[in-house]
Order: sequence, then structure tokens, then C-alpha cells
Amino acid sequence: MLTRQVRPGIIPGVGEGPEKHTIDRIRSAITWRGGKTDDYQYADVTGWWRSPELLRDIGALLGEAVPGSPTAVLGLESRGYLLGVALALQLGVGFVEVRKNPESETDDDAWVQQTTPPDYRDRNLRLGVKRKLLKSGDRVVLVDDWVDTGSQALATQKIVERTGATWLGALTVVDALDSHSVRRELNLRSLVHVRDL
Repeated sequence: MLTRQVRPGIIPGVGEGPEKHTIDRIRSAITWRGGKTDDYQYADVTGWWRSPELLRDIGALLGEAVPGSPTAVLGLESRGYLLGVALALQLGVGFVEVRKNPESETDDDAWVQQTTPPDYRDRNLRLGVKRKLLKSGDRVVLVDDWVDTGSQALATQKIVERTGATWLGALTVVDALDSHSVRRELNLRSLVHVRDL
């Protein structure tokens, strides 16, 4: 399914031609919350989910940039679930959820867990994947809506390595990373950089 050979960073050509219309719709569907005098402003991206066409087109654009040939798509709770399912359907592979602070439902419900480095709110989260859903022969990509520090993606990458599966890379709609080394380590590909919003 890979149609573009790209390195980590913004997917080349995504802001041109027919894809430009999708990027413009991504930008216009964001609502910035918090006033100019507020200490904290954030982007409300829930407008992306309201349009089935935009959700489909985001999945298709991310699908064009998938590295390698994944056997599964991982999505971070909660918005990564939406994009993860859209991308998995696009690729014709299964979806695996990455839960925050997972709890075992039964004694035989094994989880592979990892604590994140500090995130954008300076929190350390515990992430987990059900062991039975990720096999040693799997090749996986992670998808999320926004990557700020990369802490959750880095923790997920460690989970993948611990299961013996192969990490192919990460995909996001918005890249807000400051660190080029984290972008390279994650093999992160994105549709737009936060500075272009």
C-alpha cells in the first residue's frame, strides 16, 4: 500500500494538489481554546471527527505514508483509537488499542506495560497492550492525532520491542515535537506541523 517513500517529518507533497484541500479542512476544523490572556491554550480537534469525509481522507493520507507493510495498527487512547481504526481499515489490517493505566479484567488477562517519560503536562502515564493481541512476528505502526513530546509514542515503542514485534514507525496528523532526534527515533510521519496551523 505504500505509495510514497518518505523520511520522518512532514509527508512530502501532502500540502499540494488534492491533498491540500484535506489539509485546509484539517486546519479549519480546529478550534483554539483559551484566550490570549490564558496561561494555557490548546487545540480542540473534535471537529475532525464530525465530518465523515474528513475522517476518511485523514485515514487515506496517513495510509499513503505508512512505512513498510504493517500487520497491525496501534492507536493511543483515546483519539488514536479513532484514527487507528480508520487507518487499519484503509490498510486491511487489524487494530490494537494502547490503553492508559490498564487494569486486568481476569487473572489470565496479561498486559505488556510501560511508564512514559513526562508528557506535555509533566505526567508519567502507564500504557499497556494486551499481550495476546501483539505477537512476535507482527510489524506495527502507531497512530495518534497529535504528538507533542513523543513520550507516549516512545513508551509504546518499548512495549512493541518487549513483545518481539517490529516497530515500523508512527503517524500523526499534527507534529508538535521540538526534538528532531525523537522524530527520527520514532520514524514519525505527519500531515502538518503545529507551526503551520
